[in-house]
Amino acid sequence: MTTIQAPTQAPTGRPLLEIDRFSVRFGDKVAVHELSLSIARGERVALVGESGSGKSVTALSILRLVEHAELSGRMLLDGEDLLQKTEQQMRGLRGADVAMVFQEPMTALNPLFTIGKQIAESLRLHEGLRPNAARERGIELLRRTGIPEPERRIDSFPHQLSGGQRQRAMIAMALACRPRLLLADEPTTALDVTVRQQIVDLLISLQEQEAAERGMAVLLITHDLNLVKRFAQRVAVMEKGVLVETNTTGALFANPQHPYTRRLLDSEPQRAVAPIEQGARRLLEVQGLAVDYRTSAKGWRSLFGRSTFRAVHDVDLSVRRGETLGIVGESGSGKSTLAATVLGLQQPAAGHIHIDGLPLSTLKTASSRRALYSRMQVVFQDPFGSLSPRMTVEQIVGEGLAVHRPEVDAKARRARVGSLLEEVGMPADAMLRYPHEFSGGQRQRIAIARALAVQPELLVLDEPTSALDVSIQKQVLNLLTNLQKKYKLSYLFITHDLAVMRAMAHRVIVMKSGRIVEAGDTLDVLHAPSHPYTQSLLASSLNVPEPGAAATQTGKAND
Repeated sequence: MTTIQAPTQAPTGRPLLEIDRFSVRFGDKVAVHELSLSIARGERVALVGESGSGKSVTALSILRLVEHAELSGRMLLDGEDLLQKTEQQMRGLRGADVAMVFQEPMTALNPLFTIGKQIAESLRLHEGLRPNAARERGIELLRRTGIPEPERRIDSFPHQLSGGQRQRAMIAMALACRPRLLLADEPTTALDVTVRQQIVDLLISLQEQEAAERGMAVLLITHDLNLVKRFAQRVAVMEKGVLVETNTTGALFANPQHPYTRRLLDSEPQRAVAPIEQGARRLLEVQGLAVDYRTSAKGWRSLFGRSTFRAVHDVDLSVRRGETLGIVGESGSGKSTLAATVLGLQQPAAGHIHIDGLPLSTLKTASSRRALYSRMQVVFQDPFGSLSPRMTVEQIVGEGLAVHRPEVDAKARRARVGSLLEEVGMPADAMLRYPHEFSGGQRQRIAIARALAVQPELLVLDEPTSALDVSIQKQVLNLLTNLQKKYKLSYLFITHDLAVMRAMAHRVIVMKSGRIVEAGDTLDVLHAPSHPYTQSLLASSLNVPEPGAAATQTGKAND
């Protein structure tokens, strides 16, 4: 994977975008403080920082889309101050001169209109194209962004496209009127590694074409430093609304000056897996597992009713006490279906699942299944979505105790909740507060405390850090590592982030189309993959360490 090199000289001439002592204030809170930053024509600049640093507010302010805020300073696009323009003038600029690619295309796209109609809307408003001409331009844009069968896909609704196709459609919409400045707000966060690389390469290719013809520049908003290294020519770092450092990409990564920048760069997950005890028993065993979904048949097959789709094919795996088994693969590979089946959330399934030697198929009563499932808990990807907004933290963490340990009285349950929150690093006053009052990392700590409440032996971790900043991600991974060492927990760890997998897993299985295509010790699989699919995943990853990277003292030697 090559890194895009920064230009040796700063571009000359008037900047395309010049931000001068720009501030954003929400009442008494200052979100951005006297930011000064310029972007030259044809330049790719990354604005990085943790959640709450002010980077997304800055991008939205360029389009004047921040509500209930006081904006001050100057924001010049080609010499014209955007802060002095009327709303009607800004409507003429949005999409035409400045366009935006949002983080979550499913939210940004209108689910009631086809992709073609949404592209045509911009062309009709800004360029006055008639429907047929707009449709032809839309097909060409979809073809240019790499969507297969654009003549057919232009009539698709957003839900009929994959995640990568939706993001490509968003890029096509943003480029429809050939803007001078493209804002990309976390454009690859929710995508698999292979799709993520495709989107990055697509953005670079399109920007270089438009830069040669019209001087189009890109401002990338992200907390993914490996994406920055791949994409940007220059980097600006924000901390708590303040610009703390800016430099060319190569210089900043080679020699960061500000302590905050150094802390961000030092947030790469480090491998520190605990050794598995000699003779550790097998806590989870799965043999010949197959899972089918009932689907609506198409064409003449619909005359004969519904058909089946096999999501998981004959999977065998085992997890020992104190071991982390990683499961990697793209969306649709079957890894989440496999985890849901192990947890008893996906029925029916063929094959055998044993927990500590006890087959799940022998558990006929609800009480017996509940007792066994209390030994398995799950931590989901989105901590905000998995925590009830109407319950206090005390109620959330204590709910499992109330269900699985009814003999524990309210006083003892409250004490247990308090000790769990303390153990995961939450403040003492957290119990009476609600999930929305906490940051993403704190909410994930609450989710981990909830999972630990009933003293499980196996945790299923479904992308537990993918929604977190790099520094918060490292904190959560360290917490999980320490908890595993202390309680000899077993982890079934699902992720598409190969750097996280390298840091956490003793062994790894690679899934494709519902099948295990490769399995083995983590370092062996990541450094010497034998299956072409695993090799393609590694080639697509923006952040997996190089094969020569040294393991820590608790690395492969203890596997």
